[in-house]
Amino acid sequence: MTTVLLARHGLTAMTGPVLAGWTPGVHLNEAGQAQAKALAVRLAEVRLDAIVSSPLERCQETAQAVAQDRGLEIGTDERFGECGYGEWTGRPLSELTKEPLWPVVQAHPSAAVFPGGEAMADMQHRAVAAVRDWNLRLGEKSVYLVCTHGDVIKAVVADALGLHLDQFQRITADPASVTIIRYTPLRPFVLRLNDVGELRLPEGSEEKDGGENITGSDAAVGGGPGTT
Repeated sequence: MTTVLLARHGLTAMTGPVLAGWTPGVHLNEAGQAQAKALAVRLAEVRLDAIVSSPLERCQETAQAVAQDRGLEIGTDERFGECGYGEWTGRPLSELTKEPLWPVVQAHPSAAVFPGGEAMADMQHRAVAAVRDWNLRLGEKSVYLVCTHGDVIKAVVADALGLHLDQFQRITADPASVTIIRYTPLRPFVLRLNDVGELRLPEGSEEKDGGENITGSDAAVGGGPGTT
């Protein structure tokens, strides 16, 4: 049995109001750095055989916080990179909700292809293939961490649960959350979903950070701002 811990990166200045996608130079902000350090503390007692990350800076920085005291090098795998949002990259979500494609992304994401970008189904295929490849590479008794993005985590979880991609918007992956999946020869088991440790919703954040208020929808593309 191989166990993978899927960690979403910590907060950035763009998390929530803007679809960062593959925008270069998006780093963790002060809150995100604190989240990454807290994630490292939460995982301190967990044996990790490897740490793998999306190539994007916000994931690399989150992964580095966990790797710092372990003597592990971070493996980079582009297949764990954010969905290719194409022409949507860098645009405010309040603006994207008015696009004709938005309802498709919400209700029928298996049919969504971002203009100049990637199909959500292709994103799921590459991410699941990457997990399966790392499972084989590391072996059946391994435990490893993948630092990646909200939509990628949701897509991998949907596959593990046997859900059609059109149901993946029912899954949540908050910033710095941990989701754990154990892969057996017969089937995967989702052991933990969107675990944020002892993080609490700050007073008044329902009005400031709620996905519905920012996006006009209860499931934001790009994973959404989470509860911090």
